[in-house]
Amino acid sequence: MSKRVGVLALQGDFEAHERAIARSGAEPVQVRTAAELASVDGLIIPGGESTTMLKLIDYMKLWEPLSTFAHQKPVFGTCAGAILLANEVLSPSQPSFGVIDLTVERNAYGRQVDSRVVELEPIAEFGERVGEGPLEAVFIRAPIIRRAGPGVKVLAQYDGDPVLVEQGHHLVATFHPELTQDSRVHQLFLSKL
Repeated sequence: MSKRVGVLALQGDFEAHERAIARSGAEPVQVRTAAELASVDGLIIPGGESTTMLKLIDYMKLWEPLSTFAHQKPVFGTCAGAILLANEVLSPSQPSFGVIDLTVERNAYGRQVDSRVVELEPIAEFGERVGEGPLEAVFIRAPIIRRAGPGVKVLAQYDGDPVLVEQGHHLVATFHPELTQDSRVHQLFLSKL
């Protein structure tokens, strides 16, 4: 039986994550309610705009269910999702679930026009787990990880800053792996379920 992976479907490009999950061999499930959240093995919080996501999470009364889930099961945050999982958010400060020991600065790579696509060389362990070779990374108004705590493993860097990290069963990317055809980051997340 395939794993069921929820994608928080309030805002952002959640459909691209659904396609990446399906390519990786799991069943994608759009999550908008606590009942839908309770039915999945892991959750992806997609990119988008973190302030807007927080407002929608509050409006949909999902803060407590998401917080409980994130403290018990695997969660993968990309871009805005990375911000929501970090335990400290800068520029400006805002609430987060605080499940991964990171300090994240919002929009630190610049404005929309500063978005870019780069090739990353992940650490050898990433390649051993999901396949060798460069990783295409799409940065769109991305946050920068300013501090990674001692329990956080850095899997890839860009310009000396961590951009793909894991801690326990959580995974964070400051880029958008769902916007490429390379499913290795999603496969890495599925290995945590």
